[in-house]
Amino acid sequence: MFKIETSRGRPPSREALLIRNQVPLAQEPTHQEDQDGDLAFATAEPELAPPPMYKVVLHNDDFTPMDFVVEVLTAFFNKDQEQAVQIMLAVHHQGKGTCGIFSRDIAETKCHQVNQYARECQHPLLCDIDRAE
Repeated sequence: MFKIETSRGRPPSREALLIRNQVPLAQEPTHQEDQDGDLAFATAEPELAPPPMYKVVLHNDDFTPMDFVVEVLTAFFNKDQEQAVQIMLAVHHQGKGTCGIFSRDIAETKCHQVNQYARECQHPLLCDIDRAE
């Protein structure tokens, strides 16, 4: 930068302040001209990968009533009655069923809420998460 000499007790002149605030040529932004003579500045776009997704899975047991499973699916996963019954039947016949696919934080939160609600209602319903493919 430039060093400005001032006399004692007086503020620097306007010209001296302008010189002090100038950017040296070496620090000016670099640019290129395209074929039309227009200036072209390259912008850096961050490359973000989508977050990994996780399935929230309900597991079958011999004690939880089917109506309770349908209630959980409608309350925690916003499924309509028909979708909830289809997932409940998949849990019943296949041993487990997918309730939805979410980012990890949301999947863990929903899983925790379902497990806590099932325990409060004294049902052994088990919910966990698996990484989606």
